Amino acid sequence: MPPVRPMLAKSVKGVPDPARHDGGLLFEPKWDGFRCLVFRDGDEVELASRNTKPLTRYFPEVVAAVLEQLPERCVLDGELFVAIGPRLEFEVLQERIHPAESRITMLSGKTPASYVAFDLLAIGDESLVDRPLAERRARLEAELAHLDGVAGSIHLTRTTTDPVEAEQWFEQFEGAGLDGVMAKPLSSAYVENGRTMFKVKHARTADVVVAGYRLHKNSTPERPLLGSLLLGLHDGDRLQHVGVAASFTEARRAELVEELAPLECSIEDHPWSAWAGDAIANPDRVPGTQSRWSVGKDLSFTPLRPERVLEVGYEHMEGSRFRHTAQFKRWRPDRDPGSCGYEQLEEPVGYDLTRVLGTRP
Repeated sequence: MPPVRPMLAKSVKGVPDPARHDGGLLFEPKWDGFRCLVFRDGDEVELASRNTKPLTRYFPEVVAAVLEQLPERCVLDGELFVAIGPRLEFEVLQERIHPAESRITMLSGKTPASYVAFDLLAIGDESLVDRPLAERRARLEAELAHLDGVAGSIHLTRTTTDPVEAEQWFEQFEGAGLDGVMAKPLSSAYVENGRTMFKVKHARTADVVVAGYRLHKNSTPERPLLGSLLLGLHDGDRLQHVGVAASFTEARRAELVEELAPLECSIEDHPWSAWAGDAIANPDRVPGTQSRWSVGKDLSFTPLRPERVLEVGYEHMEGSRFRHTAQFKRWRPDRDPGSCGYEQLEEPVGYDLTRVLGTRP
């Protein structure tokens, strides 16, 4: 019965060597979606998020697919995703979390979600959480053997025990919107909230323009603390907001406010002045504008003259922005801000998602 906290992973550099793990490793593609545990008991279905919050009402089409395609009583671990054409689209998936029932119904038909399963926690009256992954995976394949590799809304993730093939997946599948590779010890039980798996994600760097900052929630007038740096890249003559860098010690937050003070300017003299005071979301997600994700939050920021360049680490892009918070690497005083454009970013080679889903284990 819910709630069940999903098993977690720790980041590692490079595909791990199975020989260093008793029982070997099982490799899987790392899906870029919402982690989701599926609970089915007859006509009852619950979809639970990574932090155990209910997702059921937002994905009625997945609930229908569970009732049609999964065993009558089961608990599965997997990922919700939305695919547009040949690749995953995380931003479109995010749009599915909406308070209005009418919009949920409309989006369930317009941008339907799918579910990819990668673990079996229970079947019928039997709990499998104490069984090794090798056994759980074999039972999962047997229970889902009827699924089509591509058609339908429920899928079984691909796996391999070959680290060379996993390396190929790491390079190829990013073109379909996936964001790395998972490695799971075949001898391990299912440990709730335990970091017993490994994740290998793409690591890249880019030179970006610092165009402003927001204050930290613990900032005070007596001791201002920087919360996040607002980052930009040039798209022609236009400075596009691409994300934030935000992980600093408290001492460094105070230092950065002082260090950046000479660059402070009025919003009227800033490249993002056109959106000053705008109360609605805009396609470029310019800082200071609201969306349904940020209603009620203070999104004000301190504009800076876009004269300083920063090297950041990032995993991959989602459209025109960094998918996750970027990591501060170092200042680049040798770089001209005007030279920091999108052309420097590595573009993954396109890969058709159906080729990821279409191969049976």
